Amino acid sequence: MAHRIHNFNAGPAAIPLPVLEQIQEELLDYQGSGMSVMEISHRSKPFDRIMEEVVSRFRKLTNLPEEFHVLFVQGGASMQFAMIPLNFCAGRRPVYLDTGTWSTKAVKEAQIQGLDPLVAASSKDRNYSYIPKEYEVPADAAYLHFTSNNTIKGTQWRTFPEADVPLIGDMSSDILSRPFDPRPFGFFYAGAQKNLGPSGVCLAVVREDMLDRCPDTVPTMLRYKTYVEKNSLYNTPPCFGIYVVNLVFKWLDEDIGGLEKMAAINRKKADTLYGAMESSGGFYRPTADVEDRSLMNVTFRLKEEELEAKFVAEALEQGLGGLKGHRSVGGCRASIYNATGQEAIDALVQFMADFARRNG
Repeated sequence: MAHRIHNFNAGPAAIPLPVLEQIQEELLDYQGSGMSVMEISHRSKPFDRIMEEVVSRFRKLTNLPEEFHVLFVQGGASMQFAMIPLNFCAGRRPVYLDTGTWSTKAVKEAQIQGLDPLVAASSKDRNYSYIPKEYEVPADAAYLHFTSNNTIKGTQWRTFPEADVPLIGDMSSDILSRPFDPRPFGFFYAGAQKNLGPSGVCLAVVREDMLDRCPDTVPTMLRYKTYVEKNSLYNTPPCFGIYVVNLVFKWLDEDIGGLEKMAAINRKKADTLYGAMESSGGFYRPTADVEDRSLMNVTFRLKEEELEAKFVAEALEQGLGGLKGHRSVGGCRASIYNATGQEAIDALVQFMADFARRNG
């Protein structure tokens, strides 16, 4: 049995063990083909079946209406920051809600294109420790863009923003962690390396009417129409990544039982971890406001900053990896995505209690 630690990395992040085991089993010979899935042609019937399955499974998990297209795009979520305004502004002003690093980067990409994006609300005034509750969106805006979960600052939209214009959501770090209604969205997307699979592929979901906005002057590979018309196969896609994403969808559906059950599991995990911090007498301090705390990325500080490096190092010695905070903010962070189970949370909480006793 391979040595496995409890993985709290923010991304690339944990992948469900049953998925890894199936990858291992099929790696040299994918379903009798005599080849690895990394070797088969993306134009072959075996890969056609993978593409059909991955789209079908996503539709089932999300109850996705027929007017939405499911795409697989390279370049990660960061590429979409540029592609979205290129494809969807159609002469109108884009609007953003700024809740931290990733939404700030999305705004910058629209600015590079000279589009003068409107930031309708921001939580920058308190170091992005909360989700803004008040904002106004002009009726003639191109779209309203938001980041559903903020990996670095540890905040999350519990209910999604509302507007009379299409919603666009960067859902990279909490997609499929809970049920949601896709219908208000014109477009949503997620880099795979947090909740869906390995890095190298980005899931993108576009509503049919949004495609009418895409100018023909947009370069071919930056045009969402290209991906729709060619079933994400205009060029060679990240075949292995898509294969793994398909297995993760299968795990969510067949092993977990769907998004309602996944949401309940995630809520228990987060409640356990935040509860341990609340009962620590201030030794551990979550950085986000209570009502906006992320169920995916638990960001926290210790009572003394000099203890944080020791905490991370000793945790790793105990098989608890990935607990160092993002380099831009410091502190500590436990990313508890779908594939990180309750047993990992229980082990972390036990270590935290022991560490506090020895260093309190």
